[in-house]
Amino acid sequence: MNPVSSFFHGVADRFRALPRWGRLVVLAVVVVLVYFLPILNPPVITTPDSDFGAVLFLCAMYALVAIGLNIVIGYAGLLDLGYIGFFAIGAYTVGVLGSAHAKVPLLLCIPAAMAVTLISGVVLGAPTLRVRGDYLAIVTLGFGEIVRLILVNADKLTNGNRGISGIPTPPSLDLFGVPHLVWDGFVARVDLDNQTRFIKFSVVDSIPYYWLALTLVFFVLFLDWRMQNSRVGRAWEATREDEDAAELMGVPTFRFKLLAFATGAAIGGLSGALFATKQQFINPDNFTILYSVLFVAMVVVGGQGNRWGVVVAAALLTYLPERFRDLSDARFLLFGLALMALAIFRPQGLMPARRNVRAKRADEETEVLEEGAAHA
Repeated sequence: MNPVSSFFHGVADRFRALPRWGRLVVLAVVVVLVYFLPILNPPVITTPDSDFGAVLFLCAMYALVAIGLNIVIGYAGLLDLGYIGFFAIGAYTVGVLGSAHAKVPLLLCIPAAMAVTLISGVVLGAPTLRVRGDYLAIVTLGFGEIVRLILVNADKLTNGNRGISGIPTPPSLDLFGVPHLVWDGFVARVDLDNQTRFIKFSVVDSIPYYWLALTLVFFVLFLDWRMQNSRVGRAWEATREDEDAAELMGVPTFRFKLLAFATGAAIGGLSGALFATKQQFINPDNFTILYSVLFVAMVVVGGQGNRWGVVVAAALLTYLPERFRDLSDARFLLFGLALMALAIFRPQGLMPARRNVRAKRADEETEVLEEGAAHA
């Protein structure tokens, strides 16, 4: 096992070794720290050339995207290169219902966006999931581009290239103010003049949107954990490993692949709705096919099938270009070189699923035993 795997799995093993109350305390501390990260504004982590709260919101939103795509790629083994299509459908559903053609409240627009994207996932998956591998990837790639072209040309519905503005924001509470920390070197002080209202959604402060996105991430992670450890999750794993064998064992593979596709689409619609309400303006240029490539990279870099791995990868791939924005265009060169190095030296991702690690270790042990028997 290489040092990266040893570190992550060592931390996981130590965490599992704690008593139940100890694990709950550690989780509570980590959750509180993550929620208050934009308030604490740590000097080493903060983004000096970008709004730190807005960057953290993007990290949480793309983490939500990566969780949905991980269900499709990591659990069911379906290569989807057009996930940006579901993201766009969710965003435009909120835009059309909430601003362009109606004044539906956002709390109703978001379930509608998830329902529309789920139906679109079923409509796309029903005829296409009977093909496999590269053929499925080509079909989904075309789907993502077709959605963008429809948004450009359906002028009466989507306003074409002009886009949709005035998208509704979540209802605000505005209960009290939370002051920020200001750092002088490594010495912090409380700045009472710079406060975030709890919870007031506005254009000038991205932190409430970050809190909303992070809450949705934790909620979807819980549902993801429940699904993976259920009969559905085991059926997805069997389908991914050997679809023909799973079919022979009585698993209706097409039905479960369609379920994975629809579930991933619904989560993509949720993240698109979140993007639309934060931006309050969308147009087709926000949904190019390059974003689909970035979404797939998040799943591959994090480790296919590992929900925490894809969350970490989504945060890193969103945060690092913003953190080093002062390097101008050179940061994209370094970013590409880092991805190339990862693909060469760590093809299984930063945090591969534990079952994959165990399977690889078992294969290595089998090879050692076979070599020993051959020499004997």
